[in-house]
Amino acid sequence: MEKLKFAILGCGFWSQFQLGGWQELDGAECVALYNRTLSKADELAGRFGIPRTYDDAEEMMKREELDFIDIITDVDTHSKFVELAAKHKKQVICQKPMAPSYEIAKKMMQVTREAGVKFYVHENYRWQPQIRRMKQILDSGVIGKPFRCNSLWNTAFPLFETQPFLATLEQFALTDQGSHQFDVLRYLFGEAETIYTQIQTINPTIKGEDVATSMLRMKNGMVCVQQISFSSPLEKEVFPQVLLLVEGDKGSVRLDPDYNFAITSGNKTTYEKMTMQKYSWQTERLEPEPPSIVACNNDILQDLLGNGRAETTAEDNFETVRVVWAAYESAKKGKPFRTDEYI
Repeated sequence: MEKLKFAILGCGFWSQFQLGGWQELDGAECVALYNRTLSKADELAGRFGIPRTYDDAEEMMKREELDFIDIITDVDTHSKFVELAAKHKKQVICQKPMAPSYEIAKKMMQVTREAGVKFYVHENYRWQPQIRRMKQILDSGVIGKPFRCNSLWNTAFPLFETQPFLATLEQFALTDQGSHQFDVLRYLFGEAETIYTQIQTINPTIKGEDVATSMLRMKNGMVCVQQISFSSPLEKEVFPQVLLLVEGDKGSVRLDPDYNFAITSGNKTTYEKMTMQKYSWQTERLEPEPPSIVACNNDILQDLLGNGRAETTAEDNFETVRVVWAAYESAKKGKPFRTDEYI
């Protein structure tokens, strides 16, 4: 089978994981890297055996025969490169968050739709093995009909040391992690109807909010309480793990640190522990991300090859974008906000 050829735009911290994930798959081949600082592209190319590097994205688009591009740049540049891909009729994948604002996300959707190019968002959290397992448990009916979920992503991990640009964002916790956490809730429980959010800035050295607490009412009647914090020193540092407690009318399921499940049905509780597949290109701290990157990439690749529809199309991810900006509106106005007020 002939491989689809692609280029990566952006060679910062996260690009090593995204590129490593692609190289686990047989159907795609990275042929070029772009970065505004060419030395970064050269270094990444040397590590992963990529033949060509560029510091001019337009030149790369003209010279290379590409089937798609994968954008891994800062969020403020996403729309610029999505528009460039649309101009050159290339299918495009973009890292989350899709855009720095709701209006820009709408424009990116319009530009790709008018150009007739496929547009995907690389939203990997729903592909983490423990999240897929949680979905299986819920769908099995073992806890009955779920009615409430507590979702926690709380950490004091020094994230700004490896990704310092995050400290400069005017809006941070909800765009950076809310886009992940709200997407997980959508994957598990369907669409959100209303959201009530409070935000706080605890770390005095950053611009945006680093703590967000939200209550979502889903369209199916579920109530979800979702916590995000980058400033919470805890007894056990579990970055970047999501912890969950889902209650149903016949039982409950709890996802604890280190991917341990406690499943209670009736008077019986069973326990499961998941192990994560390891890859040569991952770091010690990031355990569930590598297998989720491979799975998410493969899901998008199969769509590009015509073998099915990807879960994280831009159309689907736009619903997560809608929840993120409804959360900001709720925090601004101090009251619940309907997600469908963003149209």
